Amino acid sequence: MSDDKSEGKAKDVVGSAKETFGKATGDKETERSGQADQAEGKVQKGVGEIKDAFTDKK
Repeated sequence: MSDDKSEGKAKDVVGSAKETFGKATGDKETERSGQADQAEGKVQKGVGEIKDAFTDKK
């Protein structure tokens, strides 16, 4: 597994926790930040999957 996939998954998990915390405390900024982190993590994970696909074909 590439570093991008691992880091992306970690960002997604942290973002989910931030979003949940923001919702629980009524902090809209933290909630939005968590959502942004999740989106960034999903993109980075996708990049890692693409890199892995090209690496596996060699």
